[in-house]
Amino acid sequence: MPTINKIFIEIPTWLGDAIMTTPAIENIKLIYPNAKITILGSYVSTKAFKKSKHIKKIIVDISKKGGNRFFNLYNLAKQVGKVDLAISFRKSFSSKFMMFFIKSKNKYTYKRYTKKELHQVLRYNDFINISLNTKLEAKDLYLDFKAFKYDKPTLGINPGATYGSAKRWYPQEFAKVAISLSSKYDIIIFGSSSEIDIAKDIENIFIQQDIKNYKNLASKTSIPKLISKIAGLEIFLTNDSGPMHIAASFKVNTYCIFGPTRYNETNQWNNKNEHIISKNLDCSPCMKRICPIKTHACMKEITANDVLKLINE
Repeated sequence: MPTINKIFIEIPTWLGDAIMTTPAIENIKLIYPNAKITILGSYVSTKAFKKSKHIKKIIVDISKKGGNRFFNLYNLAKQVGKVDLAISFRKSFSSKFMMFFIKSKNKYTYKRYTKKELHQVLRYNDFINISLNTKLEAKDLYLDFKAFKYDKPTLGINPGATYGSAKRWYPQEFAKVAISLSSKYDIIIFGSSSEIDIAKDIENIFIQQDIKNYKNLASKTSIPKLISKIAGLEIFLTNDSGPMHIAASFKVNTYCIFGPTRYNETNQWNNKNEHIISKNLDCSPCMKRICPIKTHACMKEITANDVLKLINE
């Protein structure tokens, strides 16, 4: 096995996908325990790796921000410098272009090695095993953050989903679940800056129902604080999203709403406290950002009572 002192890793753009690479990245660390690692990714995804051991440098990909994209990618490669091993968990043309200019004798760009249904964590781990000629098992997701300590058992709700509206359950249903549990749990609404309106819809229902023990944190948390807050929850109710995978990392008792996506491939990895709610309709999973038949039945047919029944069990 060649001496590897410096490793470059490009992680996926989306937060959830980036978190699903962590078992594979932990295996890379296991193979090369003394190597210094440089991570490249989006602003959001890199924040999840802020405290990870062995990661010595983080580079945020701003190649889309201005000027010529490909010239910017070339400059990113120069910024990385010479490394002993370069790995990209992305398969886009832009990633392949950038990887061409990375100075390394050992380069590997992500490939899907099977068309059969397989959890994304296993796809990423298989990619590393095949590339590095190892047979390491994909263990738990890993985020090196401490859980926030709440004064009272707390329910978190995450009504957004960055990929598209098809993945979003309805604000009134989230609100019904939270209101029903509000005597036992304080409530936190999570969301990004693009999900402020959805969070406000839920908050308005709380106000109408005189629910006071809640906080609306949509667009008010950094990624590190979001991770810490989710880690400390008693219960988490969420769409298929990046925060869902944060909860999986800390084995939070999670209720996951799935409609248009393949939960066999992107559900929580290794979380025995996961509960999947899906109607498994003939039209799903369609894998579309917006419902192609305009009915959104895969989400509309899921009710608050479906979720509360599982929680109460």
